Amino acid sequence: MSHDIDWLSRFLATVSVTGRLEIRCLYGAPWNITYIDSPPGEMPYHLVIRGTAVLEPPPGGKPTTLAAGDILLMVQGGAHVLRDVSGLPPGPVHEREALNVLLSENEGEGEPLEMLCGRFVIAPPHDRWLRHYLPPTLVIRARKSGSHDELPAANRLSRLVSLMREESADEGLGGYALLNSLSSALFALALRASSEADAPPAGLLSLAAHPRLAPAISAMFSDPARAWTLPELAALTHMSRATFMRRFQEGLGRSASEFLQDIRMSLAANDLKNPGRATEVVAEAVGYQSVSAFRRVFTERIGMTPGAWRRQFTAGAISTRSDE
Repeated sequence: MSHDIDWLSRFLATVSVTGRLEIRCLYGAPWNITYIDSPPGEMPYHLVIRGTAVLEPPPGGKPTTLAAGDILLMVQGGAHVLRDVSGLPPGPVHEREALNVLLSENEGEGEPLEMLCGRFVIAPPHDRWLRHYLPPTLVIRARKSGSHDELPAANRLSRLVSLMREESADEGLGGYALLNSLSSALFALALRASSEADAPPAGLLSLAAHPRLAPAISAMFSDPARAWTLPELAALTHMSRATFMRRFQEGLGRSASEFLQDIRMSLAANDLKNPGRATEVVAEAVGYQSVSAFRRVFTERIGMTPGAWRRQFTAGAISTRSDE
């Protein structure tokens, strides 16, 4: 990967995210949909095409009203409820298989809703990145077309959602594959649009509010094996060591050294899936001359030894001494 690639692209190249669009909802009020907790590594998303929806989040959260054009990502996959604004008891829902998606409808005669629902699937251990660096619930608000505060990512996101809607309704050849590809693009563009918001959420996306930190983030992604020191990283941002440490912690909620370790262990987890890469080689590639030190950090961060991790992806693999 060349050195002029931005930090978000490097982040998305490190994690493994796939997407799939599953349901097209066509309701009239009153309606109500209950979602249970998603399996680990799965992130439901909802695209409001027309109408209004109210999100009832997990206990302790406040209801959020979603309008046409808004996008909801349940980053941590928590149970939640979506309903119409009336709060009246909903009628029955009828589902039928359409080409490429499930069509869900009711017979309500109130305010109409059109919504696309799907999920992102994040391969382990990268799902932990999302828990650490993104908020539990992420709402990307629509921008009014033609308004002078419209941002490029929001505009492109709107066009992408329109294309997904057309593909889900048209039942064209190759539609299933295209919808899944568009869903994966949706993840990247949703993160970009969220980072461009007036008040980016805490965590990785808040870097938009701290652009001076971006060179340090990019440097760690670009050369994770380097023994970066805090003075070196601070120099890249033209800050003092103390200011850099404070702003990094405030912006991402974690220290620079913790962030670098997460990058290294995520890259190592990807590399260990290759049966031809010895553990010693993987350790050195992410900055560890000592295999024992690498094994200790990997086990702390991933929850299992490098050898146990590798065996999940190598059928019938025989562990070597260096893997244990």
